[in-house]
Amino acid sequence: MAQAHDSMMDPKVETLMSKVDSKFKLVTLGAMRARQINAYFGQLGDGLGTAIPPQVTSVARKPLSIGFEEIAADKIKAAPKPEPVEDVPAEA
Repeated sequence: MAQAHDSMMDPKVETLMSKVDSKFKLVTLGAMRARQINAYFGQLGDGLGTAIPPQVTSVARKPLSIGFEEIAADKIKAAPKPEPVEDVPAEA
């Protein structure tokens, strides 16, 4: 059973930042997942089943909080950075 939160933000920002390499990526990843969770709850009565349900048991009712909990639990991972491509001069 999920436990009540003991602070303003749970999981802690430090825990979340250890899972990603920048604040921008954390916010983007959390927001993208929150939109997916919101879509899931929005389609529940329709029976479509196209959105992925929340991957953690949470007492939070807000999609963004659930998204951050999934990131902290390593259920959601950011895509790795692409390797830089060397510029090859064009031959004329």
